[in-house]
Parts: sequence; C-alpha cells; structure tokens
Amino acid sequence: MEMKALEVGKLLSRHLEHILTFCRHRITNGVAEDLNSKIMAIKRKACGYRNKEHFKIAIYFFCGGLDLYPRSPITHRVS
Repeated sequence: MEMKALEVGKLLSRHLEHILTFCRHRITNGVAEDLNSKIMAIKRKACGYRNKEHFKIAIYFFCGGLDLYPRSPITHRVS
C-alpha cells in the first residue's frame, strides 16, 4: 500500500507545473483534441483522398461550422 502512495507522490511531483498552470488559467487542450478526433474520423471514413486539397475541403466542410441551411425569404412585412 505504501508503494502506491509513493507512486502517486512521484506522479504529482512530475506533473506539478502543469497542474498549477491549469489551476491558474483553467485552460485545457480539449478543444484541440476534439477537433483532431473529428479530423481522424473524416480520414477513416473516406478511406483516402485523391489529393490533399480534397482532404482539406472535407475538414472545412465537416468542422467549419458552416450554416448550410437556406434562410427563408421574407415574403411580406408586418407594419
């Protein structure tokens, strides 16, 4: 049991700088990890692209946050 506590202590001391940075700034790389995960999923589903430009377009399409739904036209105004 003592060995486990010692291992935890060593782990905390190795990562102390990063732990304190998180406590100060409350910033993580979660957003970057999420985006990377989406890109890897796009790559897996496609089974390869003909060129890098097609891959880049697919990333923009699926991760760009574009609103592709057409806006409904205003047919009349209410006065």
